[in-house]
Order: sequence, then C-alpha cells, then structure tokens
Amino acid sequence: MVIKVTNPTANAIRFTFANSPIPNHKINKETTNQEGTMAVPFTAYLLTAKEEIPHLDDDLILLLNEIVSATKEIAGKVRKAGLLSILGSAGKTNVQGEEVQKLDELANEILLENLKNCGKACQIASEEIEDCLIVSESGYTVAFDPLDGSSNIDVNVSIGTIFSIHKDSLMKPGREQLAAGYVIYGPSTMLVMSLGKGVVGFTFDPESGNFLLSHPEIKLPEKGKIYSINEANRDKWTSEGLRKFIDYLKGEKYTLRYVGSMVADVHRTLLKGGIFIYPADKKNTNGKLRLLYEASPMSFLIEQAGGIGTTGRERILDIVPEDLHQRVPVIIGSKWEVEKCLEFLRF
Repeated sequence: MVIKVTNPTANAIRFTFANSPIPNHKINKETTNQEGTMAVPFTAYLLTAKEEIPHLDDDLILLLNEIVSATKEIAGKVRKAGLLSILGSAGKTNVQGEEVQKLDELANEILLENLKNCGKACQIASEEIEDCLIVSESGYTVAFDPLDGSSNIDVNVSIGTIFSIHKDSLMKPGREQLAAGYVIYGPSTMLVMSLGKGVVGFTFDPESGNFLLSHPEIKLPEKGKIYSINEANRDKWTSEGLRKFIDYLKGEKYTLRYVGSMVADVHRTLLKGGIFIYPADKKNTNGKLRLLYEASPMSFLIEQAGGIGTTGRERILDIVPEDLHQRVPVIIGSKWEVEKCLEFLRF
C-alpha cells in the first residue's frame, strides 16, 4: 500500500491511497470516503498518523484498537437488543443514582474486559462503577461512558460510547487528553475521534468488519442554525441570561433539535454546526453531565473541530478534576453561537 500524507491545515492529517491491497485487512475497493479516495481501515490510519503525531506510539495504538474492538461487539449487541432479552432495566442504580439498563451493564462489562486484558491501561474509570480501577502504576488511563443515552435504548434512538485517554493519571485537565472520541450506534455505526490534530470519522463496514475512514477532516461550521437544549426544563434553569439567549435564537429563526442522547446531539452539532447546551438548574446546581467521560472528551472534539467548549464561566478543557464523577454545566458548539451565548450569560 502506498500512502501519501499531506497537511493542508495545521490541524488535519489528510490521506490519499493508491489502488493497492491493504495487508491483513479485507476492504471493498469500491468503498470510498467523502473525498472520493479509497477508505482506509482504522488500524492502517493509526499506523500512518503515527508519523505526524509524536505521542501515538504502539501501546496507544493497541489500546485504541481494543476500545474499537469492544465497540464493535457492543454495536452487535445493540443491533440485536430486541432479540436477546437485554432491553429494559437491570434492576439497580449506578453511583450517580441513575437506573442502570441491561445494555448499559453489558456494554460496561465488554469495555472493562477488553481494557483489562490489553495490558496498556493503568487506570480505568466508568460511569457505571464508583471507584477507579487501578491496573498498574503507569501507562494510559481510560475514562468512558459505556452507553450514553441509555434512556433511549428501548425506543431504538441513536446511543453511543464515549471515551477519553490520558497518560498516567485520570485527574488531569481535558486539554492534556491524548485521544478522545465516541462511537454512535445509529443508522450506521460511526467512530469520531481526535488525537489532538483535527477530528476524523470512521464508518463501520459490516462486510469487512472494519471501521473505514469516511470523514478525513471534520470541521465545525463557524455558525449554524440549530440549537439543542431540553426546553422542558426552562423554568428550572438558574440563569435568566440563558432564557434570553434561547429567545434570541428563536427570533433568529433557529431550529430546536434535542434527542436526549449526548452522543447523538453532539454528533449532529459537529456535522451541522450550532450549539448544544446542558446547563445547571435548580435540581442539578453543578450541572448534570460528567466532566471526565462526557464533557471533557466532547469538548476536546469540538475544539479540535474549530468550536468552543465552556461551562459558561470557564473553558471545560482547563478544569482540573476534583472527583471521579464530577459534574459540570456544558455549552459546546460553533464559535458564533457559543460566544453569543456567553454575551447573554454575562448579564
């Protein structure tokens, strides 16, 4: 395989591929990405990206492959959920006091098993377990939400897995993430990821069993026409400025789109532009979304794609975690909308 790497922007790795076979991977030669070039498998992408990303060593490549392998298995369970008696509640609550779904529990077990067995993760944190698992003294740390949007499982709405990777310690600010991403289980299964040099997307090809590079460079539009927030909670919001901002967007003929699955809402925002907001309210005074495995990795992706991630008071990626399951308000999206939102919040 001959791979030519070019770098037309400071934050993107771009690929063109010769029509030669890719060793050890089955690939449909008719499969192309959005730029019309042959789509490359995930592992081949990493091996090439290694040339331009200093921290992308063999251990991190192995770790990322284990995460992707786990999400392939989860995707299979999601597709067959209605046939495997794994829908509905597991009859327990997690550390956050939220009802655990059977598929939540299964996804968590699959990820934990893969990460513990690969030998490259020294610390592992999950939404579904109270304490951090210490595997070794040094290495890579992984924080993940095994199945974001689990309240939508029973009604067949897009859900996903979110992950974040640091070196040696989980309790670092998000700006020090070495990799972050999510897998969305929707009409197609798609992996969106950043290694700190732009954002790329891979679509799962059931025929080859590979995630193939379908979106070589995801750039967030500077301005969109969609806002995403649960307006049913409007009276519970603690900020009058937020209410005025939402009214302003309505006056500007923005469209409301809210799925209730962060992966689905952020995925749309990344591709279409606009703003996603999960604010603090009277019940959740510190916000509801978790910093380590929801807010931080998603903000990393948004910023790498050209957007902004903030709590309304500070940049999310600058927050040093104080607790494994710390919550924060989240305002992320296109620069124009987020900056306009901050203007309203100041008053």
